[in-house]
Amino acid sequence: MENRPLEYDYTITKMFMFMAIVMGIIGMTIGVILALELAFPGVNTILGSGPIAEFTNFSRLRPLHTDGVAYGFTLSGIWATWYYVGQRVLKVSMAESPFLMFIGKLHFWLYVAVVAAVVVSLFMGYTSSKEYAEFEWPIDIAVVVIWVLWGVSIFGLIGIRREKSLYISIWYYIATFLGVAMLYLFNNMEVPTYFVSGGIGDWMHSVSMYAGTNDALVQWWFGHNAVAFVFTVPIIAIIYYFLPKESGQAVYSYKLSLLAFWGLMFVYLWAGGHHLLYSTVPDWMQTMGSVFSVILILPSWGSAINMLLTMKGEWQQVANSPLIKFMVLGSTFYMFSTLEGPIQAIKSVNAIAHFTDWIVGHVHDGVLGWVGFMIMAAIFHMAPRVFKREIYSKSLVNAQFWIQTLGVVLYFSSMWIAGITQGMMWRAHDEFGNLAYSFIDTVTVLHPYYTIRAVGGLLYLTGVFMWAYNIYKTATAGRVVDESELKNASPMAA
Repeated sequence: MENRPLEYDYTITKMFMFMAIVMGIIGMTIGVILALELAFPGVNTILGSGPIAEFTNFSRLRPLHTDGVAYGFTLSGIWATWYYVGQRVLKVSMAESPFLMFIGKLHFWLYVAVVAAVVVSLFMGYTSSKEYAEFEWPIDIAVVVIWVLWGVSIFGLIGIRREKSLYISIWYYIATFLGVAMLYLFNNMEVPTYFVSGGIGDWMHSVSMYAGTNDALVQWWFGHNAVAFVFTVPIIAIIYYFLPKESGQAVYSYKLSLLAFWGLMFVYLWAGGHHLLYSTVPDWMQTMGSVFSVILILPSWGSAINMLLTMKGEWQQVANSPLIKFMVLGSTFYMFSTLEGPIQAIKSVNAIAHFTDWIVGHVHDGVLGWVGFMIMAAIFHMAPRVFKREIYSKSLVNAQFWIQTLGVVLYFSSMWIAGITQGMMWRAHDEFGNLAYSFIDTVTVLHPYYTIRAVGGLLYLTGVFMWAYNIYKTATAGRVVDESELKNASPMAA
């Protein structure tokens, strides 16, 4: 390895950092609007009436929220960290390869174009109607091109690296690339109806190559693993780099990180069947989904415990550093979420939980508390090194942490109570065997919890705006610093 200091090129990192901020604001603002629509239906008429009403209703906004957070905010954050972490861990600068710089910039700008196409098409009502896979076929093709460009960036940097060993974060980034590539291709096999009907109909429309139960199986093989390979695997890559860097502590156990890695790879792929319990899917496949979901606790907690034990003997840093607060509490939310999910996958529990707001609570304590906290913490860590300026306001970071933590707790606790209440009311019978409650009875009872959910979401969104403002001010008005002034512990330490 050469001893000369490397000048890393953060051009593409900056692009994706700002994209993560923009998509975080858009995706989560829409989420708060949806929460308000559910708690106060009159919001629909305030947002729009007449010709524009269809563009502000729940059905149009909901996929924009989920895709905006999953594929906008989260992917942008993942790619921002990749173009930062990849250079540093592999000991190579993007600037050393004009080809990789071109690929990186093309990756970003094509991604921006696809985001615009997704927003326009979903607002217009073009959708495949598949959860987390709503895009129609022309956009799917563009997504594949974007993904291939990222793959070229990953393996291109690995190919010219100076560091012989691959740090564990790189393993997780590679797994993200390969996992999503396989799942996305298989799930989005579709036939454009325009070309098989003699040009009759809408050219954007398509039908799945699968039908009925097979379509559902492939969809949830993808759908649950979109959670695995977008919300889990790359976020573990992020924390395995940024927690040691920020704390100055080596990862507690490299062997445990590898064990958890292979456990996730082998187990996570087969847990998607738990979305189809009590359906027409063969019973053995439902049982397999439940069993693999419960087994999934082991590698998930293996990763989370490894992260928490990294802070062994240094817990005072949690009190002193807001970024370590974000990462440690994020790991804790990851543990909660990866215990809660397997519990919901047990058939007897799922009989109560399915279709209820408990599922919504489970998703959001993971996405807001684990994914959101980690991406924001990572961007806070990168900002001084990317912009050569000190974080504008550390007290604002601390305030953001507490506001967003309160928001997450209000969100998931209200949805837990609402969900279990729903499940029990839907199943309640009177002495004659009739349903004890009508659907509207459950809606009325749940109104306070929907209001609390909206308040929790609003608090979290407030934190997102605080984060955006702090990063903007850091880039433009923070005190100029040299990287040697910043804490620079190495995650490669023994």
